Amino acid sequence: MGWRLAFIIGFALIATILGSFILMTLFNIDLQRMSLGALIIALGMMVDNAIVVADGFVVRLQNGMDRVKAAIEAAAQPAIPLLGATIVAVMAFYPIFSSVESAGEYCRTLFTVVAISLLVSWIISVTLTPLQCIDMLPAPKNGGKDEEPYSSGFFQKFRTILEKAIRFRFFTILALIGFLVIAIIGFGNVKQLFFPDSSMEKFIIDYWAPQGSRISQTSNDLKNIETKLLKDERIAAVTSFIGSGPPRFYLPVESEQPNSAYGQIVINVHDFKDIDDLVEEYDRYLSSAYPEAVMPVRKYGVGPSNTWRFQLRISGPGDASSEKLRSISDHVEQIIEDSPVGGLHQTDWRQRIQKVVPSYNEERGRYAGIQRDDIARATKRAYDGRRVGLYREDDDLIPIIFRYVEEDRSNVSGLDVLQIQPANSTQTIPLSQVTDGVKVEWEDPIIWRRDRSRTITVQANPIYGESLVNLTSSIKNEIKLIVLPPGYKIEWGGEIEDSTDAQASLIPGVIPAVAIMLFIVVGLFNAFRPPIIIFLTIPFVVIGMTIGLLSTGAAFGFVALLGAMSLSGMMIKNAVVLLDQVKLNVEEGMNQYEAVIQAALSRLRPVVLAAATTVLGVIPLIQDVFWIGLAVTVMAGLTFGTILTMILVPVFYTTFYKVPSPKQS
Repeated sequence: MGWRLAFIIGFALIATILGSFILMTLFNIDLQRMSLGALIIALGMMVDNAIVVADGFVVRLQNGMDRVKAAIEAAAQPAIPLLGATIVAVMAFYPIFSSVESAGEYCRTLFTVVAISLLVSWIISVTLTPLQCIDMLPAPKNGGKDEEPYSSGFFQKFRTILEKAIRFRFFTILALIGFLVIAIIGFGNVKQLFFPDSSMEKFIIDYWAPQGSRISQTSNDLKNIETKLLKDERIAAVTSFIGSGPPRFYLPVESEQPNSAYGQIVINVHDFKDIDDLVEEYDRYLSSAYPEAVMPVRKYGVGPSNTWRFQLRISGPGDASSEKLRSISDHVEQIIEDSPVGGLHQTDWRQRIQKVVPSYNEERGRYAGIQRDDIARATKRAYDGRRVGLYREDDDLIPIIFRYVEEDRSNVSGLDVLQIQPANSTQTIPLSQVTDGVKVEWEDPIIWRRDRSRTITVQANPIYGESLVNLTSSIKNEIKLIVLPPGYKIEWGGEIEDSTDAQASLIPGVIPAVAIMLFIVVGLFNAFRPPIIIFLTIPFVVIGMTIGLLSTGAAFGFVALLGAMSLSGMMIKNAVVLLDQVKLNVEEGMNQYEAVIQAALSRLRPVVLAAATTVLGVIPLIQDVFWIGLAVTVMAGLTFGTILTMILVPVFYTTFYKVPSPKQS
């Protein structure tokens, strides 16, 4: 387009971004991962408005129109179609804004920043850009009256291809439908992912000792693991948390409930590239060195993530027995154990623990004046201890605990001679005088309920290097074969549920977004066939997406889904302006066939440049693990989508309006 036009469009882009920053400040939108990504995603659509106006000015100037009149007409004529197309592109992101799930909360600024930047872009393109065109663009040679704006070889080659596609329109449509079917089948081989792992220079080790383990054991084991980790030159620092997780310093990580058998180690490394090797190495080491503990080694996630990616909930009726629930969960755990991709697993009820139960004799207890509370206080004092004061050491307050020495505490067989003091006496009597003996029972220390029903959740992770999809597919059929008693049910949880809920939460926003899109498109054309043409074109973008994702190995996750949504907005925007140009050409007296061809020629340069700008703009996102799926989706989808817009939209138009191709001489 030349250096002057490039400067005008580049200036419009910079002005749009600066204007967006001002409005983001007013709306308290920080510059973070999602808002920065939104600006990059909107990059091509930002320049598209300015390209349309500037290109329209150049064409009119070459046709001999007065400079001021050309600027006014170049801005005014496409202003409403561009505004409508801009709003349509913005509404493609509305579903994520309306989502009430955690993924919606995480990605919400995507909609607001895209809306701000595109509306600012439209305002600048219809106000500032035409003024710059008047002042900066030179007059065409020979007054421009004898110049044909689309006479160059590039445009003529495109015209030849387009005319052949229209002449063989049914073959073109059937061929693309065939490619679409192949792409949909091939999409099943695309790697599926909810949210990717982070590239933070940190990873986590969760430690789960057998339930009932004392916190001192947890502390000793984690101290030994710390010593092992700090000897590794790849590791910079280690921080341990005993009995609970750390404060929630990172949004995607939820803290565990306090538990004496639980601990967590946060490991900082010098180079995040070493994390994969470290995770794999220490996963094997910890499994062999601490076989009695469950110790998942995991990386931080980007976006909503779970400690246990695989979760299966087993619920029972109101009178469900813990034995039956545990029996079903044991069966599920065995299925995971037998799977070639099944890794560590446990249940959220954890293991049962033993408890010592003195059998209180009501008659002898009343005679001796001993109540159950007296026994409880005595056993607590002897074994758990009672706080009798505080000892200050510098800034620390250390509780003073009164209890039996370690040797007596570990000797449960001496419980029958434990001295019990009645509340109204100074004399003590042994426990055996008011009990019928001491027995040992098993109990469930943790019982979870969901919707008031007892629910046990089987938690697992695939072995390192395998995806959750592979684990789920390897055991899904066996899970379906489990015969449940009446009133019992199985539900998928974890990442499967999060992904399903996140995608389902987009549906309430899709309905008003599609309604507004349809209303705008129908309003712009005052007809129903143009919207049908536009929305029939969108599914074919799957062809480009599938090719891109399969060739790069990138995963299609929730963020890539947002990229697909943005693609639909870009496609609709380009198609709206193209069909609007067809409409204007027909109103100026062109026959329908020539109107379609000329409209495609006039939109070719803006569409190609906008697509190229977007593709180049998202290249920096490829190096980021969070954005790579979206970047590949947009790059491959938009590259193919440009062909769809410029070829398939005219083909559909001539098909729906029954526009015949001219006879060849």
